[in-house]
Amino acid sequence: MNSFFAELIGTALLILLGNGVVAGVVLRGTKSENGGWIVIAFAWALAVTFGVYAVGRLSGAHLNPAVTIALAAGGQFDWMLVPQYVGGQMAGAFLGACLVYLHYLPHWGRTEDPAAKLAVFATGPAIRHTTGNLISEFLGTFVLLFGLSVIGANNFAEGLNPMVVGALVLAIGLSLGGTTGYAINPARDLGPRLAHALLPIPGKGPSDWAYAWIPVLAPIAGGIAGVLLHQTLFK
Repeated sequence: MNSFFAELIGTALLILLGNGVVAGVVLRGTKSENGGWIVIAFAWALAVTFGVYAVGRLSGAHLNPAVTIALAAGGQFDWMLVPQYVGGQMAGAFLGACLVYLHYLPHWGRTEDPAAKLAVFATGPAIRHTTGNLISEFLGTFVLLFGLSVIGANNFAEGLNPMVVGALVLAIGLSLGGTTGYAINPARDLGPRLAHALLPIPGKGPSDWAYAWIPVLAPIAGGIAGVLLHQTLFK
């Protein structure tokens, strides 16, 4: 299996489980309705963990354009491979979002709030403040890539690394996620946002494209900064 399809499958699994928990919490009539932020944060961490387990041996399981681009910027990944990795991640994110839509098919019509329906697919700020939102997404992804660099510099028992990565994502979600929903991944936000715009979701509102650039550009910048700082401090 080439890296494009590995990243597609891993990212699709990530979004199916990650956006799936959001759907369960915010859509009307589910058994997990109103489960809350803790449920979302833990499920997203597990989604990352199992996504890494699924394709880690095949592609390294970046599952995130910010990871791919940051590693390339730091000289740890071939720039020639970036397009196929990012392409797989974007396609997988779109596919995963479509699967979430199908899984919760009866619940869209029962949910009246268009904002809740968008929240299943894409992130949004608790308080809309461009500078603050940029800082949040930058800092969250900075911690992610700095943390991944630190994790990579340590030796763990075989098979343990994905669990440590999941714990890092859990910490980011619980500590830094309350401002913007911690996209920290351009594919995680842009692919599902595009799915929201295209899918026949009853009663949906706009896809908030005015905000969409923030969870794309800020994570890329934050990820590059995290990798470069680690290299500066420890190499």
